[in-house]
Amino acid sequence: MISQMKAAVLDKPFSIEVRDVLIPEPKRNEALVKVYCIGVCGSDVHYYEHGKIGRYEVREPIILGHELAGEVVKVGEEVTEVSVGDRVAVEPGVTCMKCKYCKQGRYNLCPDVVFMATPPVDGAWADYVTVRSDFLFKIPDEMTYEEGALLEPLSVGYHAMNRGNVKPSDILFITGLGPIGLLTVQAAKMFGVTKIYGSDIVPLRKQVAEQMGVTVIDPLKENVSEKLKEYTNGVGVDVIIETSGNSHVISNTIKQVNRGGRVVLIGLPTTTDIPIDIPHLIDSEIDVFGVFRYVNTYPALIQSLSRSKLDIEKIITHKYALTDIKEALEVARTQKDESIKVMIYPDGRNI
Repeated sequence: MISQMKAAVLDKPFSIEVRDVLIPEPKRNEALVKVYCIGVCGSDVHYYEHGKIGRYEVREPIILGHELAGEVVKVGEEVTEVSVGDRVAVEPGVTCMKCKYCKQGRYNLCPDVVFMATPPVDGAWADYVTVRSDFLFKIPDEMTYEEGALLEPLSVGYHAMNRGNVKPSDILFITGLGPIGLLTVQAAKMFGVTKIYGSDIVPLRKQVAEQMGVTVIDPLKENVSEKLKEYTNGVGVDVIIETSGNSHVISNTIKQVNRGGRVVLIGLPTTTDIPIDIPHLIDSEIDVFGVFRYVNTYPALIQSLSRSKLDIEKIITHKYALTDIKEALEVARTQKDESIKVMIYPDGRNI
Protein backbone atom coordinates (compact mmCIF):
# COMPACT_ATOMS: atom_id res chain seq x y z
CA MET A 1 0.00 0.00 0.00
CA ILE A 2 1.19 3.52 -0.77
CA SER A 3 2.55 5.48 2.20
CA GLN A 4 1.31 8.96 1.32
CA MET A 5 -2.08 10.57 0.77
CA LYS A 6 -3.55 13.93 -0.12
CA ALA A 7 -4.89 16.13 2.68
CA ALA A 8 -6.13 19.74 2.88
CA VAL A 9 -4.00 21.52 5.48
CA LEU A 10 -4.94 24.87 7.04
CA ASP A 11 -1.93 26.90 8.25
CA LYS A 12 -3.69 30.12 9.21
CA PRO A 13 -6.84 32.01 8.22
CA PHE A 14 -7.47 31.83 4.46
CA SER A 15 -4.32 29.75 3.95
CA ILE A 16 -5.19 26.19 2.99
CA GLU A 17 -3.61 23.85 0.46
CA VAL A 18 -3.65 20.19 -0.49
CA ARG A 19 -0.41 18.47 0.48
CA ASP A 20 1.13 15.03 0.53
CA VAL A 21 1.12 13.64 4.07
CA LEU A 22 1.71 10.21 5.56
CA ILE A 23 -1.23 7.82 5.65
CA PRO A 24 -1.97 7.22 9.34
CA GLU A 25 -1.46 3.73 10.72
CA PRO A 26 -4.39 2.35 12.73
CA LYS A 27 -3.71 1.46 16.35
CA ARG A 28 -4.81 -1.84 17.88
CA ASN A 29 -8.38 -0.57 18.43
CA GLU A 30 -8.66 1.59 15.29
CA ALA A 31 -9.59 1.17 11.64
CA LEU A 32 -8.26 2.97 8.61
CA VAL A 33 -11.11 4.44 6.57
CA LYS A 34 -10.88 5.53 2.95
CA VAL A 35 -12.92 8.73 2.88
CA TYR A 36 -15.59 8.74 0.19
CA CYS A 37 -17.21 12.10 0.91
CA ILE A 38 -17.08 14.68 3.66
CA GLY A 39 -19.19 17.76 4.30
CA VAL A 40 -18.13 21.33 4.98
CA CYS A 41 -19.48 22.41 8.38
CA GLY A 42 -19.97 25.96 9.60
CA SER A 43 -17.20 25.35 12.13
CA ASP A 44 -14.79 24.46 9.31
CA VAL A 45 -15.62 27.74 7.59
CA HIS A 46 -15.14 29.62 10.87
CA TYR A 47 -11.67 28.13 11.42
CA TYR A 48 -10.80 28.91 7.80
CA GLU A 49 -11.96 32.50 8.15
CA HIS A 50 -10.95 33.37 11.72
CA GLY A 51 -8.48 30.70 12.83
CA LYS A 52 -10.35 30.02 16.05
CA ILE A 53 -13.68 29.29 17.69
CA GLY A 54 -13.86 30.36 21.32
CA ARG A 55 -10.96 28.81 23.20
CA TYR A 56 -10.01 26.54 20.30
CA GLU A 57 -7.36 28.19 18.15
CA VAL A 58 -5.37 26.98 15.14
CA ARG A 59 -1.80 27.31 16.41
CA GLU A 60 -0.29 24.60 14.20
CA PRO A 61 -1.22 23.31 10.72
CA ILE A 62 -4.45 21.32 10.93
CA ILE A 63 -6.64 19.14 8.72
CA LEU A 64 -10.30 20.15 9.05
CA GLY A 65 -13.50 18.21 8.30
CA HIS A 66 -15.61 15.89 10.47
CA GLU A 67 -18.80 14.97 8.54
CA LEU A 68 -17.80 11.82 6.69
CA ALA A 69 -18.46 8.33 5.44
CA GLY A 70 -16.19 5.85 3.72
CA GLU A 71 -14.89 2.30 3.46
CA VAL A 72 -12.79 0.37 5.97
CA VAL A 73 -9.51 -0.66 4.30
CA LYS A 74 -7.45 -1.82 7.30
CA VAL A 75 -8.15 -2.73 10.93
CA GLY A 76 -6.12 -2.99 14.10
CA GLU A 77 -5.63 -6.39 15.71
CA GLU A 78 -8.21 -5.80 18.48
CA VAL A 79 -10.99 -4.51 16.22
CA THR A 80 -14.19 -6.57 16.16
CA GLU A 81 -16.90 -4.03 15.29
CA VAL A 82 -15.98 -3.64 11.60
CA SER A 83 -14.12 -5.49 8.87
CA VAL A 84 -12.21 -4.55 5.75
CA GLY A 85 -14.70 -3.65 3.03
CA ASP A 86 -17.41 -2.36 5.36
CA ARG A 87 -19.15 0.85 4.33
CA VAL A 88 -19.24 3.08 7.42
CA ALA A 89 -20.41 6.39 8.80
CA VAL A 90 -17.98 8.02 11.21
CA GLU A 91 -18.94 9.56 14.54
CA PRO A 92 -16.14 12.13 14.91
CA GLY A 93 -16.08 12.65 18.69
CA VAL A 94 -14.19 9.84 20.41
CA THR A 95 -14.74 9.80 24.17
CA CYS A 96 -13.06 8.01 27.09
CA MET A 97 -16.04 5.77 27.99
CA LYS A 98 -14.75 5.77 31.59
CA CYS A 99 -15.80 9.07 33.16
CA LYS A 100 -19.12 9.61 34.94
CA TYR A 101 -20.69 11.25 31.90
CA CYS A 102 -19.76 8.37 29.63
CA LYS A 103 -21.02 5.84 32.18
CA GLN A 104 -24.29 7.76 32.46
CA GLY A 105 -24.76 7.46 28.72
CA ARG A 106 -24.10 11.16 28.11
CA TYR A 107 -20.70 10.70 26.51
CA ASN A 108 -21.09 13.92 24.50
CA LEU A 109 -20.26 15.72 27.77
CA CYS A 110 -17.02 13.75 28.28
CA PRO A 111 -14.28 16.21 29.34
CA ASP A 112 -11.66 14.16 27.48
CA VAL A 113 -13.43 13.94 24.13
CA VAL A 114 -11.16 13.97 21.09
CA PHE A 115 -13.21 15.61 18.33
CA MET A 116 -12.05 15.68 14.72
CA ALA A 117 -11.06 19.07 13.31
CA THR A 118 -11.04 20.75 16.71
CA PRO A 119 -7.54 22.13 17.34
CA PRO A 120 -5.14 20.48 17.85
CA VAL A 121 -6.91 17.33 16.56
CA ASP A 122 -6.75 16.68 12.81
CA GLY A 123 -9.93 16.06 10.87
CA ALA A 124 -10.67 14.12 7.71
CA TRP A 125 -10.33 16.34 4.64
CA ALA A 126 -8.01 13.66 3.34
CA ASP A 127 -7.88 10.40 1.43
CA TYR A 128 -7.76 8.34 4.63
CA VAL A 129 -8.42 8.73 8.34
CA THR A 130 -8.02 6.47 11.38
CA VAL A 131 -10.92 6.14 13.82
CA ARG A 132 -11.44 4.12 16.99
CA SER A 133 -13.57 1.25 15.79
CA ASP A 134 -16.42 1.70 18.29
CA PHE A 135 -17.15 5.06 16.67
CA LEU A 136 -17.64 3.50 13.24
CA PHE A 137 -21.14 2.44 12.18
CA LYS A 138 -21.86 0.16 9.26
CA ILE A 139 -24.35 1.59 6.79
CA PRO A 140 -26.62 -0.61 4.63
CA ASP A 141 -26.07 -0.97 0.91
CA GLU A 142 -29.17 1.12 0.11
CA MET A 143 -27.76 4.09 2.04
CA THR A 144 -25.51 6.38 0.03
CA TYR A 145 -22.17 7.61 1.29
CA GLU A 146 -23.62 11.11 1.14
CA GLU A 147 -26.38 10.08 3.53
CA GLY A 148 -23.75 8.47 5.73
CA ALA A 149 -21.79 11.71 5.89
CA LEU A 150 -24.93 13.72 6.66
CA LEU A 151 -25.66 11.53 9.69
CA GLU A 152 -23.31 13.79 11.66
CA PRO A 153 -25.25 17.07 11.25
CA LEU A 154 -28.54 15.15 11.23
CA SER A 155 -27.55 13.80 14.64
CA VAL A 156 -27.70 17.32 16.06
CA GLY A 157 -31.35 17.66 15.07
CA TYR A 158 -32.16 14.14 16.24
CA HIS A 159 -30.55 14.80 19.62
CA ALA A 160 -32.58 18.02 19.85
CA MET A 161 -35.75 15.96 19.41
CA ASN A 162 -34.68 13.69 22.25
CA ARG A 163 -33.72 16.61 24.48
CA GLY A 164 -37.07 18.33 23.85
CA ASN A 165 -39.08 15.15 24.45
CA VAL A 166 -40.75 15.76 21.10
CA LYS A 167 -43.91 13.75 20.37
CA PRO A 168 -45.86 13.24 17.13
CA SER A 169 -48.66 15.44 18.45
CA ASP A 170 -46.38 18.43 19.05
CA ILE A 171 -46.55 21.59 16.96
CA LEU A 172 -42.97 22.52 16.17
CA PHE A 173 -41.26 25.80 15.28
CA ILE A 174 -37.66 25.77 14.00
CA THR A 175 -35.80 29.09 13.95
CA GLY A 176 -33.06 29.18 11.34
CA LEU A 177 -33.22 26.96 8.24
CA GLY A 178 -29.56 26.46 7.43
CA PRO A 179 -28.09 22.93 7.17
CA ILE A 180 -28.79 22.12 10.84
CA GLY A 181 -32.26 23.65 10.76
CA LEU A 182 -33.25 21.79 7.59
CA LEU A 183 -31.92 18.50 8.92
CA THR A 184 -33.80 19.18 12.16
CA VAL A 185 -36.93 19.29 10.01
CA GLN A 186 -36.10 15.80 8.76
CA ALA A 187 -35.37 14.60 12.28
CA ALA A 188 -38.75 15.92 13.42
CA LYS A 189 -40.41 13.86 10.69
CA MET A 190 -38.62 10.78 12.02
CA PHE A 191 -40.34 11.50 15.33
CA GLY A 192 -43.71 11.61 13.60
CA VAL A 193 -44.20 15.39 13.77
CA THR A 194 -46.47 16.68 10.99
CA LYS A 195 -47.02 20.32 11.94
CA ILE A 196 -43.70 22.09 11.40
CA TYR A 197 -43.14 25.84 11.08
CA GLY A 198 -39.85 27.58 10.41
CA SER A 199 -38.24 30.98 9.98
CA ASP A 200 -35.39 32.27 7.85
CA ILE A 201 -34.59 35.18 5.57
CA VAL A 202 -32.58 33.41 2.83
CA PRO A 203 -34.72 32.60 -0.24
CA LEU A 204 -32.97 29.30 -1.08
CA ARG A 205 -33.31 27.99 2.46
CA LYS A 206 -36.97 29.00 2.57
CA GLN A 207 -37.57 27.29 -0.76
CA VAL A 208 -35.98 23.99 0.35
CA ALA A 209 -37.86 24.08 3.66
CA GLU A 210 -41.16 24.60 1.84
CA GLN A 211 -40.34 21.63 -0.41
CA MET A 212 -39.98 19.63 2.82
CA GLY A 213 -43.48 20.67 3.86
CA VAL A 214 -42.53 23.44 6.28
CA THR A 215 -44.67 26.57 6.60
CA VAL A 216 -42.02 29.30 6.48
CA ILE A 217 -42.10 32.76 8.06
CA ASP A 218 -39.75 35.56 6.97
CA PRO A 219 -38.94 37.57 10.13
CA LEU A 220 -37.86 40.58 8.07
CA LYS A 221 -41.23 40.81 6.37
CA GLU A 222 -43.65 39.32 8.89
CA ASN A 223 -44.37 39.39 12.60
CA VAL A 224 -43.32 35.91 13.70
CA SER A 225 -45.49 35.71 16.82
CA GLU A 226 -48.60 36.89 14.99
CA LYS A 227 -48.01 34.50 12.09
CA LEU A 228 -47.59 31.55 14.44
CA LYS A 229 -50.93 32.36 16.06
CA GLU A 230 -52.56 32.76 12.65
CA TYR A 231 -51.16 29.55 11.15
CA THR A 232 -52.03 27.48 14.24
CA ASN A 233 -55.47 29.02 14.65
CA GLY A 234 -54.45 30.42 18.00
CA VAL A 235 -53.25 27.07 19.36
CA GLY A 236 -49.57 28.10 19.33
CA VAL A 237 -46.43 25.97 19.28
CA ASP A 238 -45.41 23.34 21.81
CA VAL A 239 -41.70 23.16 21.02
CA ILE A 240 -39.21 25.65 19.58
CA ILE A 241 -35.88 24.42 18.22
CA GLU A 242 -33.52 27.40 17.93
CA THR A 243 -30.69 26.86 15.43
CA SER A 244 -29.79 30.39 14.27
CA GLY A 245 -27.75 31.55 17.26
CA ASN A 246 -29.27 35.01 16.87
CA SER A 247 -29.48 36.56 20.35
CA HIS A 248 -32.72 38.43 19.58
CA VAL A 249 -34.34 35.25 18.30
CA ILE A 250 -33.17 33.33 21.38
CA SER A 251 -34.77 35.95 23.65
CA ASN A 252 -38.05 35.73 21.77
CA THR A 253 -38.39 31.95 22.05
CA ILE A 254 -39.53 32.22 25.68
CA LYS A 255 -42.46 34.42 24.65
CA GLN A 256 -43.32 32.51 21.47
CA VAL A 257 -43.65 29.01 22.92
CA ASN A 258 -46.83 27.86 24.68
CA ARG A 259 -47.17 27.78 28.45
CA GLY A 260 -45.71 24.46 29.58
CA GLY A 261 -43.76 24.32 26.31
CA ARG A 262 -40.19 23.42 25.58
CA VAL A 263 -37.33 25.42 24.05
CA VAL A 264 -34.28 23.60 22.69
CA LEU A 265 -31.21 25.75 22.02
CA ILE A 266 -28.76 24.56 19.34
CA GLY A 267 -27.32 27.70 17.75
CA LEU A 268 -24.35 29.26 19.53
CA PRO A 269 -24.71 33.05 19.90
CA THR A 270 -21.76 35.40 19.54
CA THR A 271 -22.52 37.05 22.89
CA THR A 272 -22.96 35.61 26.37
CA ASP A 273 -25.34 38.33 27.58
CA ILE A 274 -28.80 37.54 26.25
CA PRO A 275 -31.88 38.96 28.00
CA ILE A 276 -34.42 36.31 29.02
CA ASP A 277 -37.75 37.07 30.66
CA ILE A 278 -37.22 34.84 33.69
CA PRO A 279 -40.51 35.70 35.46
CA HIS A 280 -42.42 34.70 32.31
CA LEU A 281 -40.36 31.51 32.01
CA ILE A 282 -41.12 30.56 35.61
CA ASP A 283 -44.79 31.54 35.46
CA SER A 284 -45.27 29.56 32.24
CA GLU A 285 -43.28 26.50 33.38
CA ILE A 286 -41.21 26.52 30.21
CA ASP A 287 -38.48 23.90 29.92
CA VAL A 288 -35.23 25.08 28.30
CA PHE A 289 -32.73 22.53 27.01
CA GLY A 290 -29.22 23.00 25.68
CA VAL A 291 -27.80 20.80 22.93
CA PHE A 292 -24.11 19.94 22.78
CA ARG A 293 -23.46 17.89 19.65
CA TYR A 294 -25.32 14.57 20.13
CA VAL A 295 -25.21 11.21 21.88
CA ASN A 296 -26.30 7.67 20.95
CA THR A 297 -27.78 8.78 17.62
CA TYR A 298 -26.02 6.87 14.85
CA PRO A 299 -27.60 3.40 15.25
CA ALA A 300 -31.08 4.90 15.57
CA LEU A 301 -30.58 7.20 12.59
CA ILE A 302 -29.23 4.47 10.34
CA GLN A 303 -32.23 2.29 11.14
CA SER A 304 -34.77 5.11 10.81
CA LEU A 305 -33.31 6.61 7.64
CA SER A 306 -32.91 3.29 5.84
CA ARG A 307 -36.62 2.59 6.39
CA SER A 308 -37.91 6.05 5.52
CA LYS A 309 -38.45 7.97 2.30
CA LEU A 310 -36.80 11.13 3.60
CA ASP A 311 -34.44 12.83 1.18
CA ILE A 312 -31.75 14.36 3.38
CA GLU A 313 -29.46 14.81 0.35
CA LYS A 314 -31.77 17.63 -0.74
CA ILE A 315 -29.62 20.06 1.25
CA ILE A 316 -26.45 19.26 -0.76
CA THR A 317 -26.07 22.14 -3.20
CA HIS A 318 -22.40 21.89 -4.23
CA LYS A 319 -19.86 19.11 -4.76
CA TYR A 320 -16.10 19.60 -5.07
CA ALA A 321 -12.98 17.50 -5.37
CA LEU A 322 -10.56 17.80 -2.46
CA THR A 323 -8.12 19.53 -4.79
CA ASP A 324 -10.65 22.37 -5.09
CA ILE A 325 -11.03 22.82 -1.32
CA LYS A 326 -10.22 26.55 -1.45
CA GLU A 327 -13.03 27.20 -3.92
CA ALA A 328 -15.40 25.01 -1.90
CA LEU A 329 -14.70 26.98 1.28
CA GLU A 330 -15.14 30.31 -0.45
CA VAL A 331 -18.52 29.19 -1.78
CA ALA A 332 -19.59 28.09 1.71
CA ARG A 333 -18.25 31.32 3.22
CA THR A 334 -19.43 33.94 0.74
CA GLN A 335 -22.39 32.44 -1.13
CA LYS A 336 -24.82 31.67 1.66
CA ASP A 337 -27.69 32.75 -0.59
CA GLU A 338 -26.79 30.02 -3.10
CA SER A 339 -25.28 27.23 -1.00
CA ILE A 340 -26.54 25.11 1.88
CA LYS A 341 -24.32 22.05 2.25
CA VAL A 342 -21.05 21.74 0.35
CA MET A 343 -19.70 18.20 -0.03
CA ILE A 344 -16.05 17.31 -0.63
CA TYR A 345 -14.81 14.20 -2.46
CA PRO A 346 -11.16 13.19 -1.93
CA ASP A 347 -11.47 11.02 -5.04
CA GLY A 348 -12.74 13.63 -7.46
CA ARG A 349 -14.02 10.94 -9.80
CA ASN A 350 -16.93 10.22 -7.47
CA ILE A 351 -18.58 13.60 -7.95
